Amino acid sequence: MSSIHDMTKQNLIQISNDVVAVIAGLTASNVTGISSMSGGITEGWAKRVGGKNMSKGVTVEVGEVETIINLRVIVEFAVPIHDVCYRLQEEVKQAIENMTGLQVVEVNVKVEGVELKENARHLDIDSLENGIG
Repeated sequence: MSSIHDMTKQNLIQISNDVVAVIAGLTASNVTGISSMSGGITEGWAKRVGGKNMSKGVTVEVGEVETIINLRVIVEFAVPIHDVCYRLQEEVKQAIENMTGLQVVEVNVKVEGVELKENARHLDIDSLENGIG
């Protein structure tokens, strides 16, 4: 005779970190004001990420029922950064909760650069401090 605990284990659904990261990355890429995701600052430059790897700039911690999302982004020049980041947090939270059933307890956003659209380049913190741009 199996117990309820045994049945719960048999019906376990696990969602990998990569799946949650891709959902977050795809959602972030569609938020107005977000220019791109950042792969992190290396040697003074923020790497712009595009193409197939939609989890770049995203790290997640996925538990059994909760998740934490960390996003590194480059924003478009002249947008209200705080408004864009708030909208980003809300849209990522909603997408992950709707698609996975996980409770999103945090969506942390780190703005690593600003994209100048007319010149198709971006400025990151190290570039600005070193007078590069």
